[in-house]
Amino acid sequence: MNVKILDYRTFVILAFVLISTGCFVHAQVPKGGKEISDELLGLFFEDINYAADGGIYAEMVQNRSFEYDPTEQQGWNPFSFWEYMEPGYSYGKISVETSNPVHKNNPHYVVVDAEFIGNYEEHEGKSGVGVKNLGFDGMVVKEGDTYNFSVFLKQLSESPITLDIGLQGTDGTVLAENKIQSTAKNWEKYTTTLVPSQSRDTTHLVILATTKGKFAMDVVSLFPEKTFKNRPNGLRADMAQLLADMEPKFVRFPGGCLVHGDGLHNMYRWKNTIGPIEQRVEQRNIWGYHQTAGLGYFEYFQFCEDIGAKPVPVVPAGVSCQNSGGTWRIGGKGQRALPMDEMDEYIQEVLDLIEWANGPATSKWGSKRAAAGHPEPFNLEYVGIGNEDKMTPEFKERFTMLYEAVKEKHPEITVIGTVGPFLEGEDFDKGWELSNKLRLPMVDEHYYIEPDWYLGNQERYDAYDRKKAQVYLGEYASWGNKLYNAIAEAVHLTAIERNGDVVRMASYAPLLAKKGHTQWSTDMVFFDNTTLCPTPNFYVQKLFMKNSGDHYYENVVKFSKKDTTLAASTVMDSKTGDVILKMVNAGKVPKNMEVNLSKFKNRGGNAKLTVLTGDPEAENTIEDPGNVVPVTKAYSVDKNFTYSAPAMSLSVIRIRTKT
Repeated sequence: MNVKILDYRTFVILAFVLISTGCFVHAQVPKGGKEISDELLGLFFEDINYAADGGIYAEMVQNRSFEYDPTEQQGWNPFSFWEYMEPGYSYGKISVETSNPVHKNNPHYVVVDAEFIGNYEEHEGKSGVGVKNLGFDGMVVKEGDTYNFSVFLKQLSESPITLDIGLQGTDGTVLAENKIQSTAKNWEKYTTTLVPSQSRDTTHLVILATTKGKFAMDVVSLFPEKTFKNRPNGLRADMAQLLADMEPKFVRFPGGCLVHGDGLHNMYRWKNTIGPIEQRVEQRNIWGYHQTAGLGYFEYFQFCEDIGAKPVPVVPAGVSCQNSGGTWRIGGKGQRALPMDEMDEYIQEVLDLIEWANGPATSKWGSKRAAAGHPEPFNLEYVGIGNEDKMTPEFKERFTMLYEAVKEKHPEITVIGTVGPFLEGEDFDKGWELSNKLRLPMVDEHYYIEPDWYLGNQERYDAYDRKKAQVYLGEYASWGNKLYNAIAEAVHLTAIERNGDVVRMASYAPLLAKKGHTQWSTDMVFFDNTTLCPTPNFYVQKLFMKNSGDHYYENVVKFSKKDTTLAASTVMDSKTGDVILKMVNAGKVPKNMEVNLSKFKNRGGNAKLTVLTGDPEAENTIEDPGNVVPVTKAYSVDKNFTYSAPAMSLSVIRIRTKT
């Protein structure tokens, strides 16, 4: 064998080429640290507080398929949020029917009979018979933007019927208008576009028959063309971008209690949420409203891919919520289990999910993903089974069956178990017992608790056995959206980073809450149709997400350990070589911290400092969303320096390698 030794000049040139082409992507990692999870912080999404329909899902028509029901909210019916119209002395009638729907999964539709149309020239404004949709607290439109309208129609009279499709202000001003003509005797989808001449915060959609006739109508939809990434059936652009800018490592979906549902009939079944929207199964939301499933599994996975986050779907463990039936009390007896003779079919449903996400386009379920526009696999790595479940014998039996089936068929998938809704107690202990028995790779812990607990329990994960399951802290918050709550959570996050070798992932919850429609008081982002209001809690999460690392170092930042109002963590991102210091002061006065960067070569000089601070009682509101925001500036550091942490603050110092 002839071995050619490169001369120095050749070696330098080769090294330069490799570096410039990205072949060398990791910086030298100093000794003395420990590897931690590189996917530590992400997002938890649940359709609570109108987070999906009327929220991040960009559909503007409420009750678009006439499926609202009084069992969801008192007074609701299939015609809720619609108004019947007979302008210009026209008259007719309208009814909700079920005899011949667009699809069996979408049983209700409206029949409009335009019996007489007034003379347009004799009356001010439009003449016709039709309906108006009020949207979710109205519809926001922008001048010059395009809005895509679609509807399924079926002609029930002999002659074609002309329909005026328009956007109308609350004062009656016509902002945009176009025409379609119903001609098909069977259900057919019709589309048009609307471009408003003015911007309005409260607009309604009007569908008006201007010629006599009878027709059936269903799945009435209006989407802004400018959705996030311009996806059809997509997401509200500003809200999705706000989340994307956080740079989360993963997104857990479709929720918590939403998953196992209010009774077996209400469990979230992923297959009901894919395919054409007219074929998806709508149902009552466990939080007391309606979910169209327009934001379904394909859209969740697509969003994860669009923002570079790993998908973490959670499926029921074959049981419903223990608080089913509206009991909502600790130890409620509402948990119901799927009959054992249905478990084989349900296990296959979970296995089919993995094939749908990862299988080739030629497989049965992979082909359905490909038909939706994504022939490549989604590269699913995690599946959660169960959510905050009561550890009954029925749960344990069904969870074990599901876990063993996934483990056997898909050993490449990490299954995440559950250990109940609290940080301790009977379900927590029994959940960990089951985890240890099955040797689960990961379990999902949840806790909502007062902020002082986070200050006094910074060592929670220090003593966790590293030989047992890793932890996904799937839901946590400190019962409030004031700055003090956020700073207490920042203290906890420094401990999470310190224990990033056993805590694999963590996500604050809930994520989104619409003004006037909240079922949960503590949330990360409040919003209405025009404004996003990130809370101080949001900014803490974002600062930790955007300044994460994969190696943790002790004793870089020193302070009195007896002072529970102080906390700090030091991580290094091996991809960039940056060293990141996070220092938290939950006290009422500034306090000094001593920083020693001697572990890290070529560090010092220019850095970037971001500080979130203010009155501990301060919070952001829809009216003043910028009351508490982080401030970033250039900052100079030495090998050794003293940092004065402001009262009630999170400070992040990002230090790059000297050049």
